[in-house]
Amino acid sequence: MCSNRACGLVLYFATTAFVLPAQTLTPLAAFKGANGISPHGSLVQGMDGSLYGTAEYGGSGAGGVIFNLAKGAGLTDFHSFILNSGDSSGQNPMGGLLLAADGNFYGTTELSSPGFGTIFKITPDGALTTIHTFAGTDGSWSQAGLVKAENGDLYGTTTFSFVFPNFGYGTIFKITTAGVLTTLHSFNLTDGADPLAGLVQATNGNLYGTASEGGNTTCYAPKGCGTVFKITPDGVFTTLHIFDQNDGANPLAALVQASDGNLYGTTNSGGLAACNPPYGCGTIFRITSDGVLATIHNFDGADGVGPSGLVQATDGNLYGTTQYGGNTTCTNGCGTIFKIGLDGTFTSLYSDFGSGVGFRPQPHAALLQATDGDFYGTTALGPAPSSSGDGSIFKFSVGLGPFVKTLPGLGAVGSHVRILGDDLTGATSVTFNGVAAAFSVVSPAQIVATVPAGATTGKVQVIAPGGTLLSTVGFVVP
Repeated sequence: MCSNRACGLVLYFATTAFVLPAQTLTPLAAFKGANGISPHGSLVQGMDGSLYGTAEYGGSGAGGVIFNLAKGAGLTDFHSFILNSGDSSGQNPMGGLLLAADGNFYGTTELSSPGFGTIFKITPDGALTTIHTFAGTDGSWSQAGLVKAENGDLYGTTTFSFVFPNFGYGTIFKITTAGVLTTLHSFNLTDGADPLAGLVQATNGNLYGTASEGGNTTCYAPKGCGTVFKITPDGVFTTLHIFDQNDGANPLAALVQASDGNLYGTTNSGGLAACNPPYGCGTIFRITSDGVLATIHNFDGADGVGPSGLVQATDGNLYGTTQYGGNTTCTNGCGTIFKIGLDGTFTSLYSDFGSGVGFRPQPHAALLQATDGDFYGTTALGPAPSSSGDGSIFKFSVGLGPFVKTLPGLGAVGSHVRILGDDLTGATSVTFNGVAAAFSVVSPAQIVATVPAGATTGKVQVIAPGGTLLSTVGFVVP
């Protein structure tokens, strides 16, 4: 027997068969300084169907940007951070954005002036509010995005802190949307150090993450090869796994919980010592919620080096990128795209990043599967035909069909739920696990529905002019 939350995950991908034609990569936009330099975190699909993300540098204020890319339109500087502003506002955003059910985006900046980075909220209209400025003693240099837990609070990590005796190893925090921050854990090197990735909340309610260093300090001495950890929403911390280089080293990206209930992630190095000796080319691993880890793929250079975060797509497979490998017109290769099944079956999909496309997909980011079924990602460099260029945005198609997603992913009878998708104008029906719901079409990209009486945990279905669309995971009715 499973709980409502777990059953919602088990329903993942249960009813649809997929056909995979040839893979196609399409360049969409290029960064050129004024609209940003070096996109870093994962992209997110907004309520309006546009893609949103952050670039660490550039923009009109020279302190980095929040950008958006609408379909059929150019890249827009949605908000520019001002370098050395002197007013405690942030600069140099590195993590991706969180789209919350209130329609606002939440994110972090690595730096501020003065201060040690910020947490911010930005409305769909582009009005930005700094809700917290780090002072150092409560953490500093957040390089990761945020996650909103079921209790309504936001959770994240910082890579540094000024808390003795754990000086410099980073923190885990929670913060309310009103800006009340609580430091839940300060890393001490033995249990991890320098968490560069955000957290994921699993179906058991706990939060899981990685620290890029720490743990076994004889591995990559003196900092260690990194750890996997869990933390309860109230702050009870447990180290689940300590990497030893043979099973991977330096996890840089967030974990993802897949439909089998296990967590999956990557390490940027480690694994096969013969690849990029003595460091290794990276691994893909599976870890249970109680900490049993298995390496399911060792990169060997020919299939990529330095893997990114993972996303589970609507065909049940995990997809990701590598920073190196593939097209050798770049030193050490320009990067690749791959997929891997939950059983470890690995397939290289694309290895021709380079001139005209962009190169060096960021190792901290995961691909976004948007509701049109295609994948979207960024590169740190290009698309100029040399090491120049400020980065790019690309689309990668493998023939997966469109779907809808709900925001939030759970709600009681009578609550309002946003349903995001494509070409929703003219929709004639919305059901929650087969129970008809009242709804209104807000835009071609958004429907607002009311969870109907009698609804139970299961798929949300929308009948639109283009066909029947299903949610990727079961909507949970408590």
